[in-house]
Amino acid sequence: MSNEENNQDKSDRELITLIIDGDMDAMGDLMARHSSKAYQISYSILGNKNDAEEVTQDAFIKVYRALANFRGDSEFSTWMYRIVVNQARNKYRWNKRRGSQVNISIDKDTETDDGSSIPFDLPDTGKKPDHEIIFKEWEGEIAEEIKKLPAVNREALMLRNVKHLSYEQIAELLDCKIGTIKSRIARAREELRKRVSR
Repeated sequence: MSNEENNQDKSDRELITLIIDGDMDAMGDLMARHSSKAYQISYSILGNKNDAEEVTQDAFIKVYRALANFRGDSEFSTWMYRIVVNQARNKYRWNKRRGSQVNISIDKDTETDDGSSIPFDLPDTGKKPDHEIIFKEWEGEIAEEIKKLPAVNREALMLRNVKHLSYEQIAELLDCKIGTIKSRIARAREELRKRVSR
């Protein structure tokens, strides 16, 4: 049995231990396991395929560099998705302030703190059927109206309706109370109803 097949059976925490010990195959497996969800979260906040790919890559780089500090107080996926949300929010604010003309290649190798180089190629997200369905759902008038919602309400709505996270998961991910999440989603839905029914 190959190392790759062995890693597929390992938990996130087991993979993290291997990565900290220098096993880059384990990092590739961890990325493959979570890249689709990370991309979907990024896309739900940014609404742009290239930006979402860039943010997903940046988030994995940040995750890699911070793995030694992961204490395990929460699930790895929750910790990682918080990083994704924060990176996507930063990119969204940057786009609003400066525009989105500058894009960074997702194929470029990344330098680590010790000067070595790591390839961080993301899986081809464009060919996955679930992504195609998501893109089709966001086309047209509703997609444009969703983009106009306040960022905090849009994030909560997209995580609930597109990612199908529970209110509890969204509250943990966005670091706020469940009541706040329910309120944000309700306001987003009501605002969408008003905009679309005009």
